[in-house]
Amino acid sequence: MSKVAIVTGAARGIGLATTDLFLEMGWRVAMVDRDAAELDATATPRDGALGFVCDVSDPEAVAELATQISAKMGRVDALVNNAGVAEFGPIEECDFTTWRRVMATNLDGVFLMSQALTPALKETHGAIVNIGSISGLRASTLRVAYGTTKAAVIHLTKQQAAELGEYGIRSNCVCPGPVRTKLSIAVHSPAIIAAYHDAIPLNRYGSEREIAEAICFLCSEKASYISGQILAADGGFESTGVGLPALRS
Repeated sequence: MSKVAIVTGAARGIGLATTDLFLEMGWRVAMVDRDAAELDATATPRDGALGFVCDVSDPEAVAELATQISAKMGRVDALVNNAGVAEFGPIEECDFTTWRRVMATNLDGVFLMSQALTPALKETHGAIVNIGSISGLRASTLRVAYGTTKAAVIHLTKQQAAELGEYGIRSNCVCPGPVRTKLSIAVHSPAIIAAYHDAIPLNRYGSEREIAEAICFLCSEKASYISGQILAADGGFESTGVGLPALRS
């Protein structure tokens, strides 16, 4: 029986690119998203993929999801906790409702999904890959809720690795830097793009496929002795601290 990966936030972006790479590798994929219409549009034409509508911040929905996936897919070899929301703004304007909304999906969702799927992952000695962010590795303006959730996901990953390793379950975290997505193209001005390029040693945004490659590697047997690690897939962005504009000029 072919291996099965669960990918949350799978209807678009990094989640969809990860789904496609798993399918190319011969895995089956449980695509999870709360956007039913978009999920149906992306899951239906993909052989080997099944769509499951779920809000990962809802404990009861996640428990039901775990039951459905086990029944329909038969096994779980990898869980990719990719679902997330990004709401940016000044720290003084981040009201508690916004704070909790970001926490609920980005942090609670990772905890709930991982806990619910642990029994299935025990059976296969499977892997968890949590999607963090460069914003969880270093602070940035306008990201008080988002960055805090991603920093927490990084530590949660280490906690999972420490406690679940005895069952043969590996847990790692991929932290993307700036990625060229439909959203970033729409909202990043030429000045912002130029500033990012100047601060990234590789002098460009990453692609969704490049992030997917890192995720699928960590889920694969090629990473069978890698656990508790934080991989920044960021073109060297995190390594430079303040960036390289002065050197390039």
